[in-house]
Amino acid sequence: MGKNNQLGLWILTALVVGNMVGSGIFMLPRTLSEAASPAGVIGAWILTGFGVLMTALVFGNLALRKPNLSGGPQIYAKELFKPGSKTSILSGFMASWGYWIGNLAGNIAIITTFAGYLSTFFPVLTNKAVLFSIGSFTLKVGNALTFLVCTLLLWGTHFIILRGLENAGKLNFAATSAKVIGFLLFILVGLFAFQKANIVPFVAPRVGENGETIGLFRQINNAALSTLWAFIGVESAVVFASRAKKKIDVKRATILGLFIALAIYIGISTLVMGMLSQKALIHSEKPLIDAIQTVLGPIGGKLLAGIGLISLFGSTLGWVMLSAEVPYQAAKQGLFIPAFLKENKNGLPVFSLIVTNLLGQLFIFSTISNSISAAFDFVIYIATLSYLVPYFISSVFQLKLVVTGETYTNRRSRMVDGVIAVLSTLYSTFVIVAGTADIKTFTFGMLLLASGILFYKQLNKQPAASRAKNKIPA
Repeated sequence: MGKNNQLGLWILTALVVGNMVGSGIFMLPRTLSEAASPAGVIGAWILTGFGVLMTALVFGNLALRKPNLSGGPQIYAKELFKPGSKTSILSGFMASWGYWIGNLAGNIAIITTFAGYLSTFFPVLTNKAVLFSIGSFTLKVGNALTFLVCTLLLWGTHFIILRGLENAGKLNFAATSAKVIGFLLFILVGLFAFQKANIVPFVAPRVGENGETIGLFRQINNAALSTLWAFIGVESAVVFASRAKKKIDVKRATILGLFIALAIYIGISTLVMGMLSQKALIHSEKPLIDAIQTVLGPIGGKLLAGIGLISLFGSTLGWVMLSAEVPYQAAKQGLFIPAFLKENKNGLPVFSLIVTNLLGQLFIFSTISNSISAAFDFVIYIATLSYLVPYFISSVFQLKLVVTGETYTNRRSRMVDGVIAVLSTLYSTFVIVAGTADIKTFTFGMLLLASGILFYKQLNKQPAASRAKNKIPA
């Protein structure tokens, strides 16, 4: 691997922060206010922050103990079964497939949010005038232009990445730095504009679709899946572990990135609830901009929108990089279709990048018939469920290492890691149960995961030398 594709601590940290603090921070305040009262929202952040911290510690630990298993948390699935067995390969492939599909959906959540914030400068993106109608389908001007913007952003980042991973990483670092500075300024303004009346009543019931009353604990439960979306990407450094200059930097970047993101999330989420009424927040397409405009007017809104666009561009870069890396690294482990091993002269997974973005383009079609917020809500639920399985698998694999004692020589560290693994496993299980309670979300998630079976036979076409290296049965 060329030196220009090796990543240091700060670039890895920027990838973690940049991939986490993307579309979530810009759109989630609205989604969360709809699902829970202020007390429920804060409770969900605290619960999720603790659960993800345990999971992040698992990721960092496994990156050090199993450095040969690089490419993301889904890779550990094959290690739960007998090495080289068909069960091992199938589980590894299906986990990689689900994680990859989750990344595809996650990309589009970020890209559609970019289009939403661009509408601050170009209101025509929300124009509801009818462009044309065919039968029951009606295409509006705003939806057509949003589709075009999203497509240009997707393929623009594609060509930037092809020019070199380290350069793309540096660009992501610059965008992440800009967003952190911008969010700190937002927090300072929010502290002066916060109005207690907007979060009163602090604890209040919500009403479900069937008219039933939803209490505080159910609100936290309902909001937990949405808050988890904000932390998706905490594993970014683990995905790029094979490209890290130092293995210890993977764990450091994961933990450091998580704490930076958590501070931003809790600060901004709480302040936005105090800057806008709950009714205004629930109906907002751009909650952060609407909040800042109550204090600084249109100029403040445009300034924040500009920072948001820089931030989301950086996040798009990071997520496209990560999405292409996942099947490439899985293929190197013998767990994905061999064609995804193809590289260009810069050592970048060019085939994986092309296929990933072509499929991402299909997701972008959701912007044609839905509003930006509706498209965002749909993809985050599907994507989050796709991530939960690899997170759960990582925790279980850590438990397996603790129980067998593999890689351990110190009893104390083994006990500490065991407690962390148990807590991480319990958290992952809790969110999976909460997320699959909705039958529509569960069905879409399972269909996306099951679709991987159609391509499993492609693994048998892997070259014999590669099969022997990865101990894949014929």
